[in-house]
Amino acid sequence: MLGKRLKKGDTVKVIAGKEKGKTGKIQSLIADKERVVVEKINFIKRHKKPDAKGKGGIVEKEGPIHVSNVMYLCSKCGTGVRVGYKILDDGKKVRVCAKCREILDT
Repeated sequence: MLGKRLKKGDTVKVIAGKEKGKTGKIQSLIADKERVVVEKINFIKRHKKPDAKGKGGIVEKEGPIHVSNVMYLCSKCGTGVRVGYKILDDGKKVRVCAKCREILDT
């Protein structure tokens, strides 16, 4: 389910949780846990030990969000939408906006 509906680089809108209403691009997918990492959303702090290259300290990075808490952001509708599928005349299967039927794959 996760691998087809949302992809790396898609713009999504957070619909639940402390970051509700914010938008960002998907940086990575964690398919087995059904989670996505969205840039500049859900920052978490991690304590890093010093290594030979650099110094340690408290590092902030994006944490994963469950896929049910984000929706694809349609550029035409301007809102979070569900993703549907459509088979083109040449037999290619593409993702479409369920609201306005705009093709999402370029």
